[in-house]
Amino acid sequence: MRQLLSFLALMAEILSFAVFLRAIISWFPISPNNSFVVVLVQVTEPIIAPLRRVVPLLGMMDITPLVAMVALQIIASLLRAI
Repeated sequence: MRQLLSFLALMAEILSFAVFLRAIISWFPISPNNSFVVVLVQVTEPIIAPLRRVVPLLGMMDITPLVAMVALQIIASLLRAI
């Protein structure tokens, strides 16, 4: 059971890093057809899309990736503490 929880915590941290990469990449003019960007969007969209419906824009800034990263890090910490 402990190994499963550690694995899930690691996956949450990897997903948090993927959300971070997606946020950073959005600042640069990279083609949306780039295979890396396509995979990154496919991996992170199930986390970010539901949050976008809840988290309001902060001016013109979308803070959804930040909220997602914090939530994933909290989940990872909780899984490691169990």
